[in-house]
Amino acid sequence: MSSNHQMGNPSPNHGEIDHMKYLSEDIGALYLNDDYSDVCLKVDGESFKGHRIILAARSEYFRALLYGGMRESAQTEVEIVGANVASFKALLKYIYTGQLSLSGLKEDIILDILGLAHQYGFQNLEKSICDYFFKSLSTQNVFSIYDAARLYQLKTLTEHCMFFIDRNIPPIILASTKEFLQLSPEGWKEIIERDSFYAPEVKIFETVMGWANANNMKGTPDLENVLSAVRFELMSLEDLCGIVRPSGLVSSERILDALEQQTACRNSTLRYRGTLNVNINMADPRWGTKVLQGEMKNALLDGNTFNYDMEHGYTRHSINDGGDSIIIKLGTQCLVNHIRMLLWDKDLRSYCYYIEVSMDKKDWVRVVDHTNYFCRSWQKLYFEPRVVNYIRIVGTHNTVNTVFHVVAFEVMYTNKIMSLVNGIVNPTHNVATVKESASVIEGVCRSRNALLDGNYKVYDWNKGYTCHQIGSGVILVQLGQPYLLDSMRLLLWDCDDRSYSYYIEVSENRREWEVIWDKREEFCQSWQHITFPARPVVFIKIVGTRNTANEVFHCVHFECPAHPAESSLPPASKAEEPGHSLPEEGPFEQNPPPQQAGFQIDEDNAAHQNHIMEEEGEDDLLDFPPLRYRIRPVQIRLPEPQ
Repeated sequence: MSSNHQMGNPSPNHGEIDHMKYLSEDIGALYLNDDYSDVCLKVDGESFKGHRIILAARSEYFRALLYGGMRESAQTEVEIVGANVASFKALLKYIYTGQLSLSGLKEDIILDILGLAHQYGFQNLEKSICDYFFKSLSTQNVFSIYDAARLYQLKTLTEHCMFFIDRNIPPIILASTKEFLQLSPEGWKEIIERDSFYAPEVKIFETVMGWANANNMKGTPDLENVLSAVRFELMSLEDLCGIVRPSGLVSSERILDALEQQTACRNSTLRYRGTLNVNINMADPRWGTKVLQGEMKNALLDGNTFNYDMEHGYTRHSINDGGDSIIIKLGTQCLVNHIRMLLWDKDLRSYCYYIEVSMDKKDWVRVVDHTNYFCRSWQKLYFEPRVVNYIRIVGTHNTVNTVFHVVAFEVMYTNKIMSLVNGIVNPTHNVATVKESASVIEGVCRSRNALLDGNYKVYDWNKGYTCHQIGSGVILVQLGQPYLLDSMRLLLWDCDDRSYSYYIEVSENRREWEVIWDKREEFCQSWQHITFPARPVVFIKIVGTRNTANEVFHCVHFECPAHPAESSLPPASKAEEPGHSLPEEGPFEQNPPPQQAGFQIDEDNAAHQNHIMEEEGEDDLLDFPPLRYRIRPVQIRLPEPQ
């Protein structure tokens, strides 16, 4: 019996015995021990005593080998093929003890252990070795680790190596290490065909040429395959004639094709390379980014998204036919697919705009087109990844005046997968929230945007709903930007057994409306799940036409799209459940004080003020006129509940 079996050690918890430590030590003592050994494993002529039951319990591979009915099941000596002595001995110790020290091993031994762990199905060991390599990558070992990761299909380690290579291209281009020269053709091609492998194209070619000469690859299909990833059209005429042509690795026809692409194709169609920095804002002065065009340039990139008002804190340009815009030059050409932009939002105005990108400031490609949609506040924009050097923001409409205002601008590359249809985001999460820049711009409520606060569990006769007088009002929600929607969900007030009738219209610009849901002839209660053919939506108008209890339409919660996991929720919990005794004259549906009765845009007053300003010759470029609309309290006489 093991000497570890001692008396008197207190248990960690009363009545619970935990001797895992002793069990591990006892099994570990059998490592390379002849006691009870029933199999001999031979690796490169060296023998290792083992125990079938331990090997089989620890590995599916050894379970099949030793107990699966193969000839090794009846043998006392088993030959292990494809392993070297040092790596197999280290793995065997891990099998018996669960411990392995990588810091004292050479990298080639660790890579061999990684291969054995992959072959024998030790996934936890495989992950631990990958974690070790994450922290120990260098320009000397990244290629050998990358090739091993590709061979064993370790996606995370492969991507990590790629990212390291992208961030350390200059020393890698100059490298001449053994690992670099022994990189496989497939690995080489995968590295240099990436847009994020950002280096002068002639340097990339010279590196491939050195690798090909060291491995006698000239004229082989493998070399042709690697050279197909070199972008000769990005090289200058001097480089093509002075370096590429004399090498003898590239045909004259391919060189002529590259020259033709440079002269005949649009600049935007060339396959440029750029830096890749995931989730890092590249529109930052610390990267060398600057605003080339626009009034009050310094405000756009200062990172201040809180302190702005009518006088400062934004960059602007006039909206006219003269081609005015805001132009940004990035500090380095980079790969991007995501823009975050804050439009001035201290009132309820909306803007229309588009965004273009370019490499040479001449050939522009439009990546975002919201010229037909009313947008406000934060814009979260996505597009196909592109290498970009210049960005142009062009405002085309302002619902208040003829000036386009941008408070903040960010551009980056994100790994977040976002579905796009004709450039419009097709969201899977609720975008009718204040966080996503949505707003309730018509309706009566004790607190603005209560309809969008996500609270559908706590509401009663006095609070937690938005309403409008039936026959003389609506509930109008504006999303921050256009989204492709095909579903919505709303909760009608249901603290008693009343029913409602209603319909819903949507619009892109608040001028053209389309009915997508019509329940005017039905009696509806509680949760409403709305579906319709997918279409771009900015404005949602909810119009109540009937309430079986009184003349007010009440809505507690609204979201779009409808969350699939919550589309069939049971009725929400309320502060007062139906059937409970209620006071005859409770606070619900009594006329609230004027200052709390809600808000509504007085459009007639706005039109009148605009007319006055035009008659007085107000400057068309005035950013923020003194009054374009007025928020006034709405006093609605709400009958008592029946």
